[in-house]
Amino acid sequence: MIRHNHNDENVHGNGRKHEHVHGNSNIGTAFFLNLAFSIIEVVGGSITNSVAILSDALHDLGDSVSLALAWYFQKLSRKKRDSEYSYGYRRFSLLGALINSVVLLIGSIFVISESISRLASPKEADAKGMFLLAILGIVINGFAMLKLKKGHSLNERTVSLHLLEDVLGWVAVLVASVIMIFVEIPVLDPILSLGIACYILFNIYNNLRDALRVILQGTPENINGEEIERALLNIEGIESVHDLHLWTMDGEYNISSVHIVVGANQDSSGIMELKRQVKQIFKQFNVQHSTVEVERNEENCEDRDNCC
Repeated sequence: MIRHNHNDENVHGNGRKHEHVHGNSNIGTAFFLNLAFSIIEVVGGSITNSVAILSDALHDLGDSVSLALAWYFQKLSRKKRDSEYSYGYRRFSLLGALINSVVLLIGSIFVISESISRLASPKEADAKGMFLLAILGIVINGFAMLKLKKGHSLNERTVSLHLLEDVLGWVAVLVASVIMIFVEIPVLDPILSLGIACYILFNIYNNLRDALRVILQGTPENINGEEIERALLNIEGIESVHDLHLWTMDGEYNISSVHIVVGANQDSSGIMELKRQVKQIFKQFNVQHSTVEVERNEENCEDRDNCC
């Protein structure tokens, strides 16, 4: 049974390796595009006197940190387990999420503070300059987003969604700049920057919540432990189930452990078949690695009495 799982990994190993290499290339391209445009935004935002563009520049710099970390940790997460990290390196990807969230949080607080002061005394922004930067922002971020949208890894899909936020933000800047070309509303710029900052803070909260749930070994949100337990009890030969634990390494690779109780007369071949069926049930529920301990019904399990 263990040999079968190992062979499965060998069969798909080359495909996964190709996806990882392709994914690294996509994230690398997105990183350099995003970093270059962030520098353009800082210069352009200063020239146009637009706090909305400067706020998005901070956002994009945060995205650049995120992309760099995602690029690095995607490579690192491919390392196999060793004596130092017996579960492997998958969870290192969470470190990037936490660092990026802190960067974005600090930037958002700065933007909100600056926007509030601009609301009290609005300053005129260069609407035409904002319009040109918005067009450039939509093109560059849109290209990077489409590049990553073709990927299959969780890293690529997550970063693609992040870049989609950037595209939507630049669409908002584009609309505001068009309005300001025809109507002088200097207060529109800080209002827009406040909206962008609040939207970023909302996403920071979601990212931190998801990362902390994984770090604290919460049950994966897309897996129902009660449904798994019912499915296991439907297997003929299993009398009861206890100490079912479910957690995830990185939000994608899920792990479980469980104790199953069988009849006293169950032979070794029957036990091996039950373990095979249990592992198959876990795979159906998107649990990639499972540990199954078998007990006969006359045994007293210490773990059951001391279960946390």
